[in-house]
Amino acid sequence: MTFNATTQVLSELTADCRVVFVGADSTMGNSAQQLDKASGGIISRILALGDFTGKFGQTQLLPEAGELNGRLLLVGTGKAEELKEGQFRTLVKNLISAVKDTKIASLALSLDDIELKGRDFNWKARLLAENTVTTLYVFDQMKSKQADPSALTGIILSAPGAEAAVQQALNTGAATGEGMNVARTLGNLPGNICTPVYLAEQAQELGKDFDELTVTILDENQMAELGMNSLLSVAKGSVEAPRLITMEYNGAGSDTKPHVLVGKGVTFDSGGISLKPGEGMDEMKYDMCGAASVFGTMQVLKQLKPKINVVGVVAAVENMPAGNASKPGDVVTTMSGKTVEILNTDAEGRLVLCDALTYIDKFNPETVVDIATLTGACIIGLGHHASGLLSNDDTLAAELLSAGLDANDKAWQMPLWAEYQQQLDSNFADIANIGGRPAGTITAACFLSRFTEDYRWAHLDIAGTAWHSGKEKGATGRPVPLLTQYVLSKVDINA
Repeated sequence: MTFNATTQVLSELTADCRVVFVGADSTMGNSAQQLDKASGGIISRILALGDFTGKFGQTQLLPEAGELNGRLLLVGTGKAEELKEGQFRTLVKNLISAVKDTKIASLALSLDDIELKGRDFNWKARLLAENTVTTLYVFDQMKSKQADPSALTGIILSAPGAEAAVQQALNTGAATGEGMNVARTLGNLPGNICTPVYLAEQAQELGKDFDELTVTILDENQMAELGMNSLLSVAKGSVEAPRLITMEYNGAGSDTKPHVLVGKGVTFDSGGISLKPGEGMDEMKYDMCGAASVFGTMQVLKQLKPKINVVGVVAAVENMPAGNASKPGDVVTTMSGKTVEILNTDAEGRLVLCDALTYIDKFNPETVVDIATLTGACIIGLGHHASGLLSNDDTLAAELLSAGLDANDKAWQMPLWAEYQQQLDSNFADIANIGGRPAGTITAACFLSRFTEDYRWAHLDIAGTAWHSGKEKGATGRPVPLLTQYVLSKVDINA
């Protein structure tokens, strides 16, 4: 899929189909009016019929464009004062969905007729490219017959006066969309395919033809030598071998501290001895979506090659019940030396992450962000719209919140007060792995905070945002947009 910005006006562009945005009550902006004139008034005639009114989300594909070559696609944007950022994603999804099963190979459009308060043309261009790529995504790898590829292969965006900046926005959006699709595919793959070893193989595959990326894989013996007994306690009930995967992207030279992303990679979570209910357990293949988002972000870096250092770490295990699996009441010693009483084997993500968070101190990180489908409590608290954010550094938290707003991939900060720590007290170890039902998302982050005292750290709980259930079941690719925006915001453009 290619995206190109041009200084030509919409009526001058050559494409199989031109997109026309129409507001409520058939209101046409400047670009639509110019195109209507160039087409011999075909848009006005269609609007006069009254079938297409410009209602938000409405689309109508016309078989021809009057005196212009190609076709026209009308897209309703609704009332300008009611158009919100999240709805812009829906507009793009609707217009791409209207043509992706046709023989249309190229689209031409302008975004001048869409006004979003506080958002400039570049923002809209970036989201256009990102959502085009994600809308065209199809997961059919596990089906006996794969879908025919969409004929749509290119979009031309009219951007008079700001071609270079708009092109960069399109490139960033397209790379972000492709990173999201990488994360979605990893999440959607079943647990018998996407194992810890498979994730390690995908990291090595990502490193091919990518000189800036160094991939290191630790097996269970190497992790045991490092004292990662907490991580290994989760894996020991499974026949699938665990892996600690490190992907080091060096775009700024060895003298620059890296930003580290740590992803929870539980490729299937049965709950272990604290077995989950059978209903809906198939969705526990998504318990590695934190890891998937790290892979997706590294894919973005591979395409954009920004001048920054980023380390992606994936702690990959499978959590299963077995005769040798961890039991409630067991005590393990973490890589840090702290001991943990395992009161619930289904609170395994924090047991995996704590050793990874100790391990990454070796990189002398500038910042650390871990990403995990960690708690069902986060879904109860925030639903499926915002990821939970907790941090030991308010400046870092503010930067991540801002990145989420800019990327339209929102997070919401929750408190990490000392008062919550006492819920993790244990009579038999330094810390318990659960703190009871109250404030479950917060106490999970409190557990992780015990292992992040030496650096600036934030935790993203994506249990509510990483996948959809029901008819639209599937991985979402979040929070790749947030992470991408955060990382790119740290790039020194003058370097």
